[in-house]
Amino acid sequence: MKKVEAVIKPFKLDEVKEALHEVGIKGITVTEAKGFGRQKGHTELYRGAEYVVDFLPKVKIEVIMEDGLVERAVEAIQQAAHTGRIGDGKIFVSPVDEVIRIRTGERGNDAI
Repeated sequence: MKKVEAVIKPFKLDEVKEALHEVGIKGITVTEAKGFGRQKGHTELYRGAEYVVDFLPKVKIEVIMEDGLVERAVEAIQQAAHTGRIGDGKIFVSPVDEVIRIRTGERGNDAI
């Protein structure tokens, strides 16, 4: 099993959700996040004063899946989240040792 985490632009969430659904992903966790990478924030004007916005709004998606779905899921996220502009985000893939469904006690792939 693998955990795929993607940090994307908020307005791309619906497209990514639909793309993952088409791949066969049944559930995702979404968290509102703030951060920056090479984008390094930007300057805004508020009531005549300039200020720096260091942390930009992002959305973090987390999905646990069987190993066989990982490549298709990553491709789906990449295509759906792509704008071609700086700040499109990142995808992280890491191994998951165990998954346990609290309600039933199921473990492994059955718990996903």
